Amino acid sequence: MTNRERTMAILHYEDADRLPAVHFGYWKELRKEWAQQGKIPKELGELVYDETELDKLIGWDFGWFSHAFWTDTELRPKFETKVLETLADGTQRVQSWQGVIEKIKPGIISIPAEDDYLLKDRAAFETLFKPKMQYSPDRVDLEALKRFNQANTGEYPTCVWSGSIIGKIRDMTSLVGMSYLMYDEDEDLFQEIVDTYAEMQYKCLETVLETGAQFDYGYMWEDICFKNGPLLSPKDFERFCGKHYKKRCDLLRKHGIDLVALDCDGVTDQIQSTWIENGVNVLFPIEVGVWGDQFEKARQRFGSEMRGVGGMDKTAFRKDKAAVDAEIERVKHLVSLGGFIPCPDHRLMPGSKFELVQYYAEEIKKIRL
Repeated sequence: MTNRERTMAILHYEDADRLPAVHFGYWKELRKEWAQQGKIPKELGELVYDETELDKLIGWDFGWFSHAFWTDTELRPKFETKVLETLADGTQRVQSWQGVIEKIKPGIISIPAEDDYLLKDRAAFETLFKPKMQYSPDRVDLEALKRFNQANTGEYPTCVWSGSIIGKIRDMTSLVGMSYLMYDEDEDLFQEIVDTYAEMQYKCLETVLETGAQFDYGYMWEDICFKNGPLLSPKDFERFCGKHYKKRCDLLRKHGIDLVALDCDGVTDQIQSTWIENGVNVLFPIEVGVWGDQFEKARQRFGSEMRGVGGMDKTAFRKDKAAVDAEIERVKHLVSLGGFIPCPDHRLMPGSKFELVQYYAEEIKKIRL
């Protein structure tokens, strides 16, 4: 079987010869680390997007996003990225391309701290943001889509970027700003922001699908949860976002795409019903944090309509072979539920041991279904 055939069979509860060894990518710092250790050639340590050769060296079958077509659904044009202030300790206050003011500390590799934001009221939305959220045909590169189709050999599953209903809005407003807009400032304005941005993304996806291009699954991104649950109430999440998930998933199914994967970190159980009831049916990457596995509970709650890709605790790669073996045994149980493909639960981070990653990839391929 090809890796595409294996993947589609498993997610449709059909027979497959074995599991595919699937990953979610690498932190750039890890690639550099491995290159410095002599584990991989120096040039592979510098790669940003194309991970194919590194995948082969490790033994992965494919990366979940290695064969994806993306449209430009970001703010256009982007805000100017500029340093607004340098503090005494060297920390810089920087205006990001999304209109958020961030504090960036020298030498710190992490998500920057949010300090302020531009999208505070209707005036800011109407003058600064709304014009940047409009659809235009050049958001979809049809020549790139043509090349994507021509390069598709059928060996790997392919996906089409299907947007972000609220995660990107949170990026533009900051978490604090999103909370003020929803609860203290102007709920109607917040709904208009979500609707405006969602409509542009919908048109981008529609433009791609109306060309007749074939894909195996749609892919969406949110990151709207943390270790204690969602960053807004489940009721408001449904109210602001539910209709847009349904509209987008209906469009995908109209064009023959019955699998819709959604990427959300953190504990997602309180908002999973909004996804599943509106057409999202593949959880990814199913983070394993201090809260443990989330997939089995989701399966018990929603039945076979809820699939999963992910759920392997990547921190095992920083430990030893025994830790990796323990993770393999744990995910074997999830595999036995059907409709589940194990995958490290996020990009592999610095400190991951090259030999342990190789070992995991080979052992996963030995699992028969």
